[in-house]
Amino acid sequence: MDPIVLKILILAAGVVTLGFIGYLIATILREPEGNEKMKEISHGIRQGAMAFLRREYMTMAVFAVVVAIILAVLVDPKPLVAIAFILGVITSALAGFLGMNIATKANSRTANAAIKSLARGLKVAFSSGAVMGFGVVGIGLLGIAIVAFIWDNSHVWLGFAFGSSSVALFLRAGGGIFTKSADVGADLVGKVEKGIPEDDPRNPAVIADNVGDNVGDVAGMGSDLYESYVSGIAASMVLGVIALGPTKGLLLPLILNAIGLITSIIGALFVRPREVTGFEKQVAMATGTMNRGVYVSNTLMIIASFFVIKSYIGDLGLFWAVVAGLVAGFLIAKATEYFTTPDKGPTQNIAKSAQSGAAVTIIEGLATGMMSTVIPILLVVIATVLAYIFGGLLGIAVAAMGMLLNLGMSLAMDCYGPIADNAAGIAEMSHLGKEVRERCEALDSVGNTTAALGKGFAIASAALAALAWLAAYFEVVKLDVINMAKVDVISGVLIGGVLVFIFAALSMKAVGAGAYDIVTEVRRQFRVIKGLMEGTGKPDYVRCVDIATKRALKSMILPGVLVIIVPLAIGFTLGPAAVAGLLLGGLVVGFLVAVMMSNAGGAWDNAKKFIEAGNYGGKGSDAHKAAVIGDTVGDPFKDTAGPSLNILIKLIGKIAVIFGPLFFALVVW
Repeated sequence: MDPIVLKILILAAGVVTLGFIGYLIATILREPEGNEKMKEISHGIRQGAMAFLRREYMTMAVFAVVVAIILAVLVDPKPLVAIAFILGVITSALAGFLGMNIATKANSRTANAAIKSLARGLKVAFSSGAVMGFGVVGIGLLGIAIVAFIWDNSHVWLGFAFGSSSVALFLRAGGGIFTKSADVGADLVGKVEKGIPEDDPRNPAVIADNVGDNVGDVAGMGSDLYESYVSGIAASMVLGVIALGPTKGLLLPLILNAIGLITSIIGALFVRPREVTGFEKQVAMATGTMNRGVYVSNTLMIIASFFVIKSYIGDLGLFWAVVAGLVAGFLIAKATEYFTTPDKGPTQNIAKSAQSGAAVTIIEGLATGMMSTVIPILLVVIATVLAYIFGGLLGIAVAAMGMLLNLGMSLAMDCYGPIADNAAGIAEMSHLGKEVRERCEALDSVGNTTAALGKGFAIASAALAALAWLAAYFEVVKLDVINMAKVDVISGVLIGGVLVFIFAALSMKAVGAGAYDIVTEVRRQFRVIKGLMEGTGKPDYVRCVDIATKRALKSMILPGVLVIIVPLAIGFTLGPAAVAGLLLGGLVVGFLVAVMMSNAGGAWDNAKKFIEAGNYGGKGSDAHKAAVIGDTVGDPFKDTAGPSLNILIKLIGKIAVIFGPLFFALVVW
């Protein structure tokens, strides 16, 4: 087929996706928001979330301008890489704004829809998540395609991907610090000290906690996977041009992702919930109907990619690389589900251990998280080996891209989670009927699982994307092999490993400091506001939102500087081989620590919920108190430090690739 026709079809797929987003938004906004109390709570959440996003974007704009100036001065072709970088920042920020804007409008609508039926509530929540999911893939594909069609230079494409990383750094890490500062602070005073339920309107931090669900798990997760999505396409195009030639190498990744948009839309249309009664049946129905969408989209994608690669390339090697990525992503999600869901052995063992106290609960959770790294590592190894056998370095990049071909559907499921969580909170704070609250709790229970699966999927895609950038780095700096016995390479590996721990530690300490500030403020309000505990006093929600926002922005400065300075410092002192070691050390340690933290945190969370369901004494028991402490430790694990490592291992790879020619030119080891 003529390349011009293919380019038109690729752009058309992106436009169709944006049209589908418009349809989803129209259907969501037609739903009523509920009673005045529900509107008031939803408005407070929305106001706090958008205030955080505005301040985050203002800080990020300063960072982006500084980086763009550096790129314009140092990196060829000048200033095109800098322009592409800014476009990457703008498009990623747009996707994050769009998703969070709708999510904060959908929470009360989901709760109100649940008054009529669980199926209707599920439809609203999933459609809202789909706005974020399809916004990421639609805007991402259009952005990278337009940049590639205008500027036929691989370094310009990489600049666009680098811009998306900058947004992810702020929204994923900064959003994670915000949400867990609020969540931990709210739980420590509300649940542990005061003995009041989660989402109790008497708790001054409850709105900040709900705001955090949106900034961390909607905007943050969306920006994380936007970066992975764009990175996978860009790395595949760079290596594809080398392996397949300038036309096929450029267009094949874009064609496959354009088809992925359509198959994801079809999968989303298969999410048709039905009404059932009983908590367990409701959870099973909600999980099953969303899984059906994933199965449909994945099956269609495999079939379509077979015919596209066979007709366009001839050799089916890259098809098997795509399949390796898709299957690895699916199986990693299943492994995550096994280690984190409350109806499986690992999580139930943590709940059982809570009968012995908080210390044993934490030990069991850490052990579970460590053991959970085995299956994802083996699956990534198998996928990488198969992809290399079938397609060389390009095969690895295509496998990374393959894992994200149906990202629209996968991310829709993930972003459904925080919307359902907010809806359950609004139902609780608005004192809706018991049946409605149970429906919202069922939706939230499914959301906990989809959120855990999303985190596992994000980490796995980050690992394969980092491998793709490592492969691209070797091509850019003309390295065939690196000698692991050389001191520069060993030094790079060690620095890459310790950078992971520094980054995670800074994130954890930021949450600890933010939680301390929130705890102090919540205690103050309970002490000085008359009638607050009795429900007659009115808490100052805005104060807690403001505290969490300031802490998140302040805590982003050092991690943001480190992630850029360290690769450049290594490159300009130890040389390009040492940077390859840095990327390798960061990837291995970062992947393992991210999986361990994410799964341990998810398992602690669901162990607490398993006890709250009536097991081992239920709410208020000693086991429950121990599980709450385990969950509190796990919160910054799974929602801040773990996910932020995704950004680290991908971002250092992009910086290395973009500045790699300068390392090669300036350093002689």
